[in-house]
Amino acid sequence: RNTMGRFSILVVLVVLATAVAPSTGQDWGDLSTALVTQISGLWQNGEMEFMGHNCYFSVRPKVKRWQLYFRGKMWCPGWAPFTGQSETRSRSRVTNKAVNDFVQKAISSNLITQDQARLWLE
Repeated sequence: RNTMGRFSILVVLVVLATAVAPSTGQDWGDLSTALVTQISGLWQNGEMEFMGHNCYFSVRPKVKRWQLYFRGKMWCPGWAPFTGQSETRSRSRVTNKAVNDFVQKAISSNLITQDQARLWLE
């Protein structure tokens, strides 16, 4: 698995390098700065308030079958013993899908009601 992870990172680097390839006037320093900016933008960690509780989310890239996917997680330590998870090709939707999964698990665990969840699922 470790080899696959390194290979996935290499694939992402090659794809991003071609996306930000330097024009004739740019030097490799500019390219490396642009490449680092593009790669670091694939990961995200954050904090959110969910129904009065401090919760967290994370987004991580993953290469699967030569395509870029994103894995999302949402968790609320000290309140919910589970994690909402998602995996999608859409960077912009991965966090919302993880929140939706978390909400469904919260309903199933009787932490929140369907009416309370409706606000978050809309």
